[in-house]
Amino acid sequence: MEPQMKQHHYLITCFPVQGHINPTLQLAKNLAALGATVTFATTAAGLKRVQDRLPAPHGLSYASFSEENVPAGDATAYMTNMRRCGSENLTKILQKSFNDGRPVTCLVYSLLMPWASAVARDMHVPSAFLVIQCAAAFVIYSRFFGGHGESSVSVSIQDLPTFSSCDLPTFVLPENPTNSFMGPMLIEHMQELETLPKSLVLLNTFQELEQEAIKELESKLNVIAIGPLISTNNSFGGDLSEESYLRWLDSKPEKSVVYIAFGSLVVMNKEQKIEILHGLVQSKRPFLWVVRSSDNEEEEVKKMVEDEMKNCDGMIVAWCLQTEVLSHKSIGCFVTHCGWNSTLEGLVCGVPLIGCPHFSDQTTNAKLVEEVWRNGVRARTNGEVVIKREELGKCLDVVMGEGERGKEIRKNARILRGMAMEAVKDGGSSYNNLRKVIESF
Repeated sequence: MEPQMKQHHYLITCFPVQGHINPTLQLAKNLAALGATVTFATTAAGLKRVQDRLPAPHGLSYASFSEENVPAGDATAYMTNMRRCGSENLTKILQKSFNDGRPVTCLVYSLLMPWASAVARDMHVPSAFLVIQCAAAFVIYSRFFGGHGESSVSVSIQDLPTFSSCDLPTFVLPENPTNSFMGPMLIEHMQELETLPKSLVLLNTFQELEQEAIKELESKLNVIAIGPLISTNNSFGGDLSEESYLRWLDSKPEKSVVYIAFGSLVVMNKEQKIEILHGLVQSKRPFLWVVRSSDNEEEEVKKMVEDEMKNCDGMIVAWCLQTEVLSHKSIGCFVTHCGWNSTLEGLVCGVPLIGCPHFSDQTTNAKLVEEVWRNGVRARTNGEVVIKREELGKCLDVVMGEGERGKEIRKNARILRGMAMEAVKDGGSSYNNLRKVIESF
């Protein structure tokens, strides 16, 4: 690696939840692999999730910027405390890097942390905002929370289908309870980007996947696509010796298994669990279903699951290595909440998706999956936002069946996988873009 590469020092910060840690830590690893010095910083609780993993690559170290002495249940107090402690400690980390003779050359921060940009500005350190959601969602945020103040219930991005209210990220809608919290946060993010003379926005997507949205963003901001930021070494969390589900998958025919997982934040209610269970059993297809232990506490549901599992070819686990499961030859489709990380993981592994969005940008991702990339379908809910067993069965029949639409979906999934792999390999668009980022500081 060239000597000048080793002079770069990135301080990468993120909010301490799994969906934020995954892509930011992968960016840290990618930069370290290119020869940069990288410090990955999150809260003390967030670091516990990180440091249980396999050893960090050369050039990557960890730091904490907050001790989290306020319960996370009190959102306002939690965020206020994080801003105060985080600002103080990031300042100390930056100062220490100067004193140690390896000054931070760029601070990277992500969603929910606009104050990190202010710290960098005050310390005269360049910063970059890492967008951990799709480019289309960021376009929508820029419309609603940027200088224009968009208030329409639909958004049109040139050459893409119109995003109606049910396709927009939930917290841009005034009636959504999270709007009062997320709205001001996103306004602050946009104002920070407008304040900086040379703001840089890094996108966890790739040029070939979201060229329409990226084109609009390029007209307003300095954006560069460096994704997908996906871990390929399956080193994330949990008990790595737990491989019974992999042995079970090995015993199944190619592309026959339905994999169901709704991420680390979605909480399924009792009715939804029952409907999914019956939909899976009635489909008569083998399935691997991730149900977090906290999601499966009702005794009535537990007993029903135990009874039904006697009559079907399925397996329920509390945790699994998702990228390893998705890349297994037996997986035929992925029933997902459509969080951006999961959407990208399914796409990179070439697995057709059934989108079951709940909140945030999940609705936007499901729209892209069904109508733009056409590598899956979106399950429709009833009035209580519950996917009925008949709807799940219908979606499974489409995605895994022999009809023309199912064949097209599977073909598109294979094509998208190839595009993603091309983007991140040496000489690909995202690989080249990441090198440009390094060379720009």
